[in-house]
Amino acid sequence: MGSFARRAHELAIILERAAKTPEDTGATILAVNVPEDLLYTKSHEWVRIDGNSATIGITDFAQSELGDIVYVDLPSPGRALQAGDSFSTVESVKTVSDVYTPLAGEVTGVNGDLEAASELMNSDPYGGGWLIKISLDSEPSGLLTAEEYKTLISA
Repeated sequence: MGSFARRAHELAIILERAAKTPEDTGATILAVNVPEDLLYTKSHEWVRIDGNSATIGITDFAQSELGDIVYVDLPSPGRALQAGDSFSTVESVKTVSDVYTPLAGEVTGVNGDLEAASELMNSDPYGGGWLIKISLDSEPSGLLTAEEYKTLISA
């Protein structure tokens, strides 16, 4: 087999391997936590609905992509938010990123613990690392289930 034919054959093998799904290879794509009881956004926020209020934070996937979080800027309680508004800035060792609300409502609480311990967003994104609580103005829509979010981040 000539040099060109050998390289073409090697490339064909690489492409064949790349086309296999994780199930075909036994590989694991995700090593992040995606709780089933939460809803998610395409911009990597999570939402926990409790009656007419919601708690919002960033997902485990988002915090892993950001790296070590060193500062969080939170809104003041009473601030009115529309779906899609940026309500927070998260600064990590890698970048600064806006956080968006998927829901309209009024901020009723912020996680003051993050002022002194922003690393909670890395170590406990679905618990102690929550960002805000809002009272809902309307019925939530356009959010992803855990399965839909897993599909999004594994694509």
